[in-house]
Amino acid sequence: SPSNGSSRTLSAGEMYLFDTGGQYLDGTTDITRTVHWGQPTPLQKEAYTRVLMGSIDLSRLVFPSNTAGGMVESSAHRALWDIGLNYGHGTGHGIGNFLSVHEWPVGFQSNNVPLAAGMFTSIEPGYYRDGEFGIRIEDVALVVEAQTKEKPFLTFEVVSLVPYDRNLIDLSLLSPEQIQYLNSYYKKIRERVGPELQRQQLEEAYKWLQESTKP
Repeated sequence: SPSNGSSRTLSAGEMYLFDTGGQYLDGTTDITRTVHWGQPTPLQKEAYTRVLMGSIDLSRLVFPSNTAGGMVESSAHRALWDIGLNYGHGTGHGIGNFLSVHEWPVGFQSNNVPLAAGMFTSIEPGYYRDGEFGIRIEDVALVVEAQTKEKPFLTFEVVSLVPYDRNLIDLSLLSPEQIQYLNSYYKKIRERVGPELQRQQLEEAYKWLQESTKP
């Protein structure tokens, strides 16, 4: 909690992580984004990009039904592991509909139940460097049936519709499949959020959204 003793002024020259959420009659949100309004260091940019890669890799993973979350969790770590980085927190937790923000027993730990269509979970890899900066990307995802020849296989559909910070993404690290995923995600954000911002006459927000979701 902020206090007069510990508070300090934010500057444009550092990373800013904001963990947001609300509970509504028709659902619960839990979304984290990390931004940098200045010039990020090479390490900050690479670490952020690799956290994003892990988020994308887990979000687009196709896996057999009745697979435990702990079996697929490593795909969120792999891009960080490739350069000797890691995070020490959970990769995600179940999210209730107008119930608990952290809802048992869904998630990616060894003692969670197998994933099944209709479950909501967060997907939230990150990276923290003590005393310097913290990164986390958190989305809410719905477990859905995958479009595969053999049934039943599952995958995730990210339902959080918030762009990632372009200033922190090193495109040279992303695979063509990851870039394709991002473009598809941004197209969905434009189509679903853009008209609502226009309806509410939030022109500044609409302009920001168009800029932040360019291919």
